Amino acid sequence: MAEDGINDYGLAKRKAARQLGAAETEALPNNAEIEEELRAYQALYQGEEQRERLADLRRTALKAMAYLGEFHPYLTGPVLDGTAGRFASIDLEIFAEDTKSVELFLLSHGVDYRLEMPHHPATADGPESLLQFYFDETPVSLALYDSVAERSKRRHRDGRIVNRARAESVMTLLQAESTS
Repeated sequence: MAEDGINDYGLAKRKAARQLGAAETEALPNNAEIEEELRAYQALYQGEEQRERLADLRRTALKAMAYLGEFHPYLTGPVLDGTAGRFASIDLEIFAEDTKSVELFLLSHGVDYRLEMPHHPATADGPESLLQFYFDETPVSLALYDSVAERSKRRHRDGRIVNRARAESVMTLLQAESTS
């Protein structure tokens, strides 16, 4: 995940199992254990490079969030939690009454985006659609949810709550990191 830019835990586990010659059904670490080791690896081998990359991605995320400000986006994923690797995209979430209005906004501003269907069928806490585009030459993955979903806490497959942050919280993170 740190070297190849994989951000899907399941895919990373399957790839690691294949490389080790182990069956994919053998006891594999859970996502929290992988995230802990990913942080340790990044601190040990990518130290300053990773901190600079993370700060750059968070600054770009703030710009993208301001650009999409009328939709009140949240930052989530590796850029928020601090594990963003070399090939990370910025993960944003928008909860809207009409998710098509986000697409119309991007179209009217000349943003070339790709519409993707969610990896898993839409569930109560899954996105209606995913939009992929570049902002300041950085890949952005924009998950569009129905406005009702904003009130519920989404969970990772392993049960952990998915963290999300508004621009003000991301700014606070950046300020805290610049003083440390």
